[in-house]
Amino acid sequence: MISMINRLQDALGSAGLSYNLLLPQIAVVGGQSSGKTSVLENFVGRDFLPRGTGIVTRRPLVLQLHHSDKEYGEFLHCRGKKFIDFDEIRQEIEADTRKLTGTKKGISPVPIHLRIFSPNVLNLTLVDLPGITKVPVGDQPPDIEYQVRDMIMQYICKDNCLILAVTPANMDLANSDALKLAKDVDPKGQRTIGVITMLDLMDKGTDAREILQNRLLPLRRGYIGLVNRSQKDIDGKKDINAALQTEKEFFLSHPAYRHMCDRMGTPYLQRTLNQQLTSHIRDSLPALNGHLQSSLASISKEVETYKLYNPDDSICRTKTLIRHVLQLSGDFEKLMEGSGDEVNTTNLSGGARINQIFHERFPYLLHEMKCDEKKLRMEIGYAIRNIHGVRTGLFTPDMAFQAIVKNQISKLKIPCFTFVDMVCKELVSTISECFSKLSSFPKLREETERLVTTEIREQERTCREQISLLIDMQLAYINTNHEDFTQAQHGASSGVQQGVAPPSRLIVIRKGWLAINKVSLIAKDYWFILTAESLSWFKDNEATEKMYMLPLDNLKIRDVEKSFMSSKFAFALFHSDSRNVYKDHKFLELLCNTQEELDIWKSSLLRAGVYPEEVTVKEFISSELLAQLYALGDSSALMDESPDQRQHREQVLGKHAALQAALDIIGEISTSGGHVVAPSDSSLTAGRQASAALSKKSTTGGKSRTRGRAPPVPGHGLPGPTCVPRRPAPPAPISK
Repeated sequence: MISMINRLQDALGSAGLSYNLLLPQIAVVGGQSSGKTSVLENFVGRDFLPRGTGIVTRRPLVLQLHHSDKEYGEFLHCRGKKFIDFDEIRQEIEADTRKLTGTKKGISPVPIHLRIFSPNVLNLTLVDLPGITKVPVGDQPPDIEYQVRDMIMQYICKDNCLILAVTPANMDLANSDALKLAKDVDPKGQRTIGVITMLDLMDKGTDAREILQNRLLPLRRGYIGLVNRSQKDIDGKKDINAALQTEKEFFLSHPAYRHMCDRMGTPYLQRTLNQQLTSHIRDSLPALNGHLQSSLASISKEVETYKLYNPDDSICRTKTLIRHVLQLSGDFEKLMEGSGDEVNTTNLSGGARINQIFHERFPYLLHEMKCDEKKLRMEIGYAIRNIHGVRTGLFTPDMAFQAIVKNQISKLKIPCFTFVDMVCKELVSTISECFSKLSSFPKLREETERLVTTEIREQERTCREQISLLIDMQLAYINTNHEDFTQAQHGASSGVQQGVAPPSRLIVIRKGWLAINKVSLIAKDYWFILTAESLSWFKDNEATEKMYMLPLDNLKIRDVEKSFMSSKFAFALFHSDSRNVYKDHKFLELLCNTQEELDIWKSSLLRAGVYPEEVTVKEFISSELLAQLYALGDSSALMDESPDQRQHREQVLGKHAALQAALDIIGEISTSGGHVVAPSDSSLTAGRQASAALSKKSTTGGKSRTRGRAPPVPGHGLPGPTCVPRRPAPPAPISK
C-alpha cells in the first residue's frame, strides 16, 4: 500500500501539483542538530544527505524508501537515471536546491522527490523539512524563523499527516520546538510520534525513562529512543551498520532501558512507521479519493475543450476558429436578447442597459430641452421686428415663425447624438465581455476586436448621418398642413370620429404597376396601392378585385441585383423576424420597368415606414465577421496561442492526466486487498551485511556477485526477533 502511495506522489508530483500535502504521509519535524539527518540515514544505511552548519535542508525532501534486492536512488526530476553512488545523490540534492534557492541560505517550498531502493529499508515515505531555527545566520533573511515555521505548518496542519517529532535527549522536553509545533496542530497527540535521539549523550545519572514510557508528555503513539552517530563517528566515516550494532548494545546494556530494548532503536522505529503509515493510508483513502474526484470534475469541461485543439493540425485550428467566432456570436446575442445562462442580479447590462437608454435616458434628455417660455417670447419678438426691419407690420410674418421653429428643431441634434454615444458605448462594453473568452488567442482577439469595433464606429457614423439628414429634412420644409399642426391649431374637437382611422392612415402614398417575380412560372403584372398601413395589389387599375393585402409592420426592403437576362429592375420585401412575407415565400420580389420607377417606389416605401435592410452589430458578428477574418490572409496564424495560454493548457491537461492516474492507482488499492508485510530485524541486518560486503568488494577491485533475493518478510502480527506493537495511525505532512 505504501508503494502505491509512492506512485501517487510520483503521478501528482510529475504534474507539479500541490496534492502531496493531501496524501497520507509522515513529516519529520525537528530543530537544527536534533539528529533528523542521522535518523533518515540510519533507515537507509548510507550517508546521502547534505550536512553542514546552519540550515542544510532548504527544500522539503520527499523520501520514498522501497525494499528491493538492488541498491540505488532515483530523482523525479531526473527520470530514468539511477544513482548508484550515494555521494552523487547528496551532490544532486545540493545542486537542485541551489537551482531554486541560490547560493544563499534561503528556503523554498518546492519539494525534491527522491526514491531509494535498497535491501536495508522497509517500504516507507517521509518528508524531511528544514530544521527549526531561531536566529538568522549569515545572509539568511531576517524572517527565516517564520518562513521555516510556515513551511512546516503547511504539512503538519493537515489531518492526513503523521508528525515525527524529533527531539534530542539532552534538551528539556518542555522546550522542544518539534513537540511545540506538533502540539499546536495536534493538541491531543493523536497523530504525533515522539523520537528521542542522542540518548547516549545525557548526563551521567540521568535518563529518559519517564519520557520513553510516555508518562511525562503523553502521546497516543508514544516515544521511541535512538542513539545516533556522533560527529566524530560521521567525520571518521563510521559504518552505519556498526553504529546500529552499537545502538543495540547500548539499549541492551543500559539499566534504564534494557527492559524496553525491544521497543527502542532504528529498526523498531522503521517498522513502527511502516505499520502506522500503512494503517493511516487505509483510513485516509476514502477522503483522498473524494477530493481527487471533485478536482477532476472541476476541470473536466475545460479539458474537453483543450482536447479538441491541436496546435499542429491546420484543420483543427480552422475548426477552433469557427467555433470561437460562433461562440462569440452566441454570447453577444444572449447578452443583447437577455437569454444568457447566467443572469446578472446586481446591475443592468447588455440589452437591458440599452433598453433603459432608449426608454429612460433618451426621454429625459429630450425633457431637459424644455425651453423657457419667457425667453422664447423674447426671441419671437426679436425675430418679428428684425424681419419687418424699418417697417411696421400688421401681421406675423411666416419667416419669423420658420426661424423660431427651425431653431427649436435644431436643438434636437444634441440629445440625439448623446443618445447615439451612450448606445455605442454600451455596445462596445457588451462586446468586450465576449472578447475575454478569446484571450487564449491574442491575434484572433486583436483582429476580431478591431473588426467589430470598426463596424460599430462605422454604424455610429451612419446613424449620426441619418439623424442629421432627418433633422435637416424637417428644417428644409415646414409643413403647416400636417394634421398634427392643424389639430393643434383648431383643437382636438375637429379630430377623427371614433372607430374611423385617422386621415393619414387612409392616404394613398403611391400606386402603379409592378410585376411579382418567382411566385409563379411567369412574372405577372398587378396594380399596387401603397398606404401608410399596407401594400395591396389588384388584377387591374380599377382596384375592383383585391388579390392580397400585405401589412407593413416589421417589413424591410432589400436591393436585388439585376438579372442579365432581364431588362427590369427589382427590389424585395421581407419580414425582419424571418416570417413568411407572402404564402410560403420569405421574400416578395417586385419588378419595375425603369431605374427611376424603382427609386420612386423605394422612396415611397421609406415614407410609409418600410426601411432598407440594415446590417446590425449582431448580424455582422454572426454573418460577416468570419468572412472578414478569412479575408485577412493567413487565418491559421490567428489561432497562435499566447505563451501563458499554451502553458496553462499543458498544465491543465497534465493535471487531468495526473488526477486520472492517481484515481486509477487508488482503484488498484481498493481492489487489491493485499497485506503489507515488513522485513524482520534479521532480514534487515542480512541485507545491510550483504550490501556492505558488496561495497567492500567493489572498492577492493573484486568481482561483483549477484545479490540474492532478500529473506521473506513476515506479515503484521507475526512473531519476529522483536515484538512489534500495532498502533492506529492518523495523517500529517512533514517538516524538519
